[in-house]
Amino acid sequence: MTNNDLLATALSNIYNAEKIGKGFCIVRPVSNIIKKVLQLMKDKMYIGEFAFEEGRGGTYKITLLGNLNKCGAIKPRYNVKKNEYEKFEKRYLPGKDFGFLVVSTSQGVMTHAEAKEKNIGGRLLMYFY
Repeated sequence: MTNNDLLATALSNIYNAEKIGKGFCIVRPVSNIIKKVLQLMKDKMYIGEFAFEEGRGGTYKITLLGNLNKCGAIKPRYNVKKNEYEKFEKRYLPGKDFGFLVVSTSQGVMTHAEAKEKNIGGRLLMYFY
């Protein structure tokens, strides 16, 4: 069985390591999207530092803080208009103003809150809280 969705694989690795209480987790192979998503999660204090290590496909060593309750890729990757975020917040997040949807927009990868602020739509990639 092969899984071609690198983001989904990375998120399930992080989630499983977090669930069993590990202090760090290794994610490989990596992509630019994964790097941007990890940066967002770090900025929001859900994970600690992460370091890139060279090698075939590359790997990230991620420090876990124990703050992550759930994270996952959103499949299929829905297109979202600038006024439709509410619907997906209700579907993927447990409560109002709790957690984040990650959206790929024309201005880069950002949280749904930033996309709402900038008044732009995009494509849903994942959620975390």
